[in-house]
Amino acid sequence: MNQRVLRVLEYYKIIEKLMRHANTSLGKELAEQLTPLSDVEAVRQALAETDEGRLVYRVKGLIPFGGVRDIRMPVKRAAVGSTLDASDLLDVADTIMGGRRLRKFLFDVAEQHAIPTLHGLADQLFELRDLEEEIRSCIDDHAHVVDTASPELKTIRHSIQLTQSRIREKLDSIIRRPDNQKMLQETIVTIRNDRYCIPVKAEYRGVFGGIVHDQSSSGATLFIEPAVIVQLNNELREWEVKEQREIDRILNQLTAKVGQEADVLDDGLRALARIDCIFAKVGLANEMKAVLPRLNDQGIIRLRKAFHPLLDRTLAVPVDVRLGEDYHLLLITGPNTGGKTVTLKTIGLHALMGMSGLHIPAEEGSEIAIFDKVFADIGDEQSIEQSLSTFSAHMTNMIEILEEVDFRSLVLLDELGAGTDPTEGAALAQAILEFLRKRGVKTVATTHYSELKAYAYSVDEAMNASVEFDVQSLRPTYRLLIGVPGRSNAFAISERLGLRKEIIEEAKSRVTTENVQVDDLIRQLEVNQLQTERERRQAESLRKELETLRLELEKEKEQFLRERDRFLEQAEEEARDIVRRSEREAQNVLQELRKIREEEQANFKEHQLIELRKRLENAAPTRRERRVQRKAEQRNEIRAGDAVQVLTLNQKGTVLEVQQEEALVQIGSMKMKVKLANLDKLEGKKTETRGIVTRKSDQPTALELDLRGTTIEEAAYEMDRYLDNAILAGLSQVSIIHGKGTGALRIGVQEFLRNHPQVRSFRIGAHGEGGSGVTIVTLK
Repeated sequence: MNQRVLRVLEYYKIIEKLMRHANTSLGKELAEQLTPLSDVEAVRQALAETDEGRLVYRVKGLIPFGGVRDIRMPVKRAAVGSTLDASDLLDVADTIMGGRRLRKFLFDVAEQHAIPTLHGLADQLFELRDLEEEIRSCIDDHAHVVDTASPELKTIRHSIQLTQSRIREKLDSIIRRPDNQKMLQETIVTIRNDRYCIPVKAEYRGVFGGIVHDQSSSGATLFIEPAVIVQLNNELREWEVKEQREIDRILNQLTAKVGQEADVLDDGLRALARIDCIFAKVGLANEMKAVLPRLNDQGIIRLRKAFHPLLDRTLAVPVDVRLGEDYHLLLITGPNTGGKTVTLKTIGLHALMGMSGLHIPAEEGSEIAIFDKVFADIGDEQSIEQSLSTFSAHMTNMIEILEEVDFRSLVLLDELGAGTDPTEGAALAQAILEFLRKRGVKTVATTHYSELKAYAYSVDEAMNASVEFDVQSLRPTYRLLIGVPGRSNAFAISERLGLRKEIIEEAKSRVTTENVQVDDLIRQLEVNQLQTERERRQAESLRKELETLRLELEKEKEQFLRERDRFLEQAEEEARDIVRRSEREAQNVLQELRKIREEEQANFKEHQLIELRKRLENAAPTRRERRVQRKAEQRNEIRAGDAVQVLTLNQKGTVLEVQQEEALVQIGSMKMKVKLANLDKLEGKKTETRGIVTRKSDQPTALELDLRGTTIEEAAYEMDRYLDNAILAGLSQVSIIHGKGTGALRIGVQEFLRNHPQVRSFRIGAHGEGGSGVTIVTLK
């Protein structure tokens, strides 16, 4: 790609922003080398990498690059046999740890999400845990070789400590002696030239003997190594030499192991650089709120709400651009500082960013083409050294461009034909555009020449466009209007600024009728375009709103279906449980009956059979009441004398009296008040037909009442409640089980039944009904 074009379009400023998002020097270096690609598959792969990185960032957030260093030079030196120092080896260990942590991080994401490129790069990262642990076992976090790096080093350092202690003891004994203190400048021990010394006043230099290693700037103090410790200092120096020799041996050994893994480390560092560069692209895309563009190799550009990537998005105005479909030459006209050049650079930068694998700051659905070459002639690039005029500089660039362009090129031209005589400049600009059009070159050009507006109207492959200008505020709006050529606003602007009206009228009279008509036509086109654009935006807003509602409805429908399925499954499971319980209880009853038959030869008491029958009834599932709400108009139809169905009892009756929300209803011999909402009017006369009542309670009324084991008072209370329920349930005959015993309970029961108003008659049970242990009651 032409370097001048990249500079003119400010591509390198995008790269600088990209580098700021890199976490390592490896990634920064790779980001700095990023250039546009012209192969479709390579660009597609580069964009896919960025998209994978954005997926990882959305799922996991910050990416772990901690500990990674640029260790390429240390690894290279280790490979050729040089010895690395402790800090270099520590950097190697930290980088191995950082690479291993990043490897695990990406592997974890790859288990749940498809990130094939990043997963492949993570697989190239080094593990090398043994090498890292060996380095850390010898070198601490401050890049010091530790005592435990080898047994020899531990022994040497122990000897050094002992020798240092002996030296200090002797020196301490010298400086503490009272008769020596007057000869010392200070009662301290110091080090000069790596040997222990004491500060002695110059006039006492001969008292202690030994070696003078240094003196103060005034000469009043001499730093003397006393003769009594010279031998000990010599021993200490010998141990320190041995220590350094052992440290060098350990570092050589660790360096050799790093050199053995040089190829693995180099591959891992390249993978680290690529991963960091990918996530730098992610950071830039998030900063710019960019999107993944669609790609094509047909030269088609569709930018929707595209922002210039170097401008503040809160202040910049987005543009919509189409090129390469119905037309491949876009001619932009409009006032100076109106945004024409910014539009050119926006188109060029979006193309270059996409071809570099970067997401573009535009709306979803934007599309870019892959071009073999991008050319740009923007701004005043005349060379003072070459003494070229503005026109000459532009023509020099144009000559180079026209020599190299083909149908897979994108050409961006600013102020085509400017800097010379308007008539000749317009003719030359039109000829250049015609040359580009015939070769199918995708071209965007800006101009002030009216002749070029007419050219764009006369050629099918060309389209006029303009940047909008607000005459009232005398400010450009920076909006790009495709299909409408820019018109001169000189008269309107001059009038707004206060130029005399007679001068403006004189100027207008000198404009040809054709130019006035063209200007009016352009103004009308601009109005129509703005109206169409407003309607399009309203339609787009409505479409998005409808799409949002559709998605919400689908979500609610899906949730409803899930709830319905859950309730159905729950109901089916409950039904299966009820059936299983009933079947088990029935089996148990049958087994007991067989057992009784075998043991007593079928001569068992009646109450045993009644108990077993009751267990079977209790095992059956009950039906719950269903509340029915009546409509107001249906309730109003019910009158006294109507035959009705009492919905809560599933019983027929006759309405005796209707009040506000209730009715007095006679059901058989019983009268009761019922809400109108629970009545359903029947056609025809009232009937005494009794039906099966569905109770409000969870259990139905049984056919017998077992009073065995109760007192007469308790039995009376239970019978009173039981008979009321039996009447409401429409039962005509029930059994009272009181047992035989002494007969006292039977007498009390029968006395109670004799006085009960709803009892028609009663009798002792016959053979097979329980005999004298049961009383059979007939209800009215």
